[in-house]
Amino acid sequence: MIIKNSIEGSFHLTGGDFTNAGIASSELKSILTELGLDDNVIRRAAIATFEAEMNVIIHAIAGTIYYSIMPEHIKIIVNDMGPGIEDIELAMQEGYSTAPDWVREMGWGAGMGLPNMKKNSDEFKIDSVVGEGTTVEIIINIKQGLR
Repeated sequence: MIIKNSIEGSFHLTGGDFTNAGIASSELKSILTELGLDDNVIRRAAIATFEAEMNVIIHAIAGTIYYSIMPEHIKIIVNDMGPGIEDIELAMQEGYSTAPDWVREMGWGAGMGLPNMKKNSDEFKIDSVVGEGTTVEIIINIKQGLR
């Protein structure tokens, strides 16, 4: 299917809500699948969104995932009300984690969230203010046409 108009939506996330972890990324994946986008585009969007969703749930009080599906790309913007990131360059290194021990004991917080978001994006931006929160912008290009 060719996307002619922008399709937009959002998901609200609550920090610490591991029960609902993955719902936002699964819903976005379903929307992209219904649109008939390429499997690789869907996979990349789902991975990047899931990683962002988990970072909000692990680190922030709350956050919002905004998405916009346009003919040329998918834009995902994640805003959170969290502690912010003191050293973004360090946080972007694979394996570097600021997750608390109790989160790691649950199997999360391995330090791959931000690197996986960047790896699955065609464009990636992160802005963070310590004590206020973090904003991540992910763009994934779409090649028009059916899967």
